[in-house]
Amino acid sequence: MQITPPFGRLITAMVTPFKKSGEIDWAGIESIANHLVSTGHDGIAVNGTTGEAPTTSDDEKDEIVKVVRKVVGSKIKIIAGAGNNETSHSIEQAQRAAKAGADGLLVVTPYYNKPPQAGIEAHFRAMADATDLPVMIYDIPGRTGVEIESDTIVKLAEHKNIAALKDAKGNPAATSWVIKRSSIPVYSGDDILNLPLLSVGAVGFVSVCGHTVGAELKEMLNAWFSGDSKKALEIHQKLLPVFTGTFRTQGAILTKAALNLMGLPGGFTRLPLVDATDAQIAQLKVDLQAGGVKLK
Repeated sequence: MQITPPFGRLITAMVTPFKKSGEIDWAGIESIANHLVSTGHDGIAVNGTTGEAPTTSDDEKDEIVKVVRKVVGSKIKIIAGAGNNETSHSIEQAQRAAKAGADGLLVVTPYYNKPPQAGIEAHFRAMADATDLPVMIYDIPGRTGVEIESDTIVKLAEHKNIAALKDAKGNPAATSWVIKRSSIPVYSGDDILNLPLLSVGAVGFVSVCGHTVGAELKEMLNAWFSGDSKKALEIHQKLLPVFTGTFRTQGAILTKAALNLMGLPGGFTRLPLVDATDAQIAQLKVDLQAGGVKLK
């Protein structure tokens, strides 16, 4: 039985373009949101890792949701990042995101403090109870220092407001069992594993490379779900240089550089991230062009 995707199939975790001065480029946000809509996205995730959320204030996060909503209207889902390593502040962020107009919440495992599974479960339950919005829990142990174990995911999937899992665990075997046991809608959170995760039952992507190859990712999804696995594999293999090249250093850094190369306002990063070097940009050009991305 095919699992229904609660937020559509193609979502990109959007960058937050900053000016050289460090201020948010609000016109740049509008431009990138328009670009994502034009390349076939069903949803946009804001205020996540790729959006440099640890460096933006709560007020800025609220305004980002509002500005993107103004651009995309009601048809495109907005999923707002609302998780950090402190539960009460995460709850406040969730409630503010709901008030600002988000359609759902992206909640990452609490990071740095390495809570036990009981604490992780309690954190996600508190977040799911904080608003009426559907929650996508986000498992990325390489960043947070601790995984959401399969048993924990299966228990959380029973909560009425926990609607999906963004999977960046890099363990398709574990994900296979989670899908079989819980039927939770899973979104690939690691672009190079997009197709492998579809093959074990994922419903879509929360991509970073959707900034540069969104139309191709949509084509891959359409091919897969129409039964054309050969076409989906062809697209996957074509995009491998983009998947690899975007993450030669931190993903937001090279995504912003890629957008700038495409003539879009990727802008600058905020510390502690730093902008791509000339050598990194030169390699990125090679990677993007090898994957068929047209540059200005």
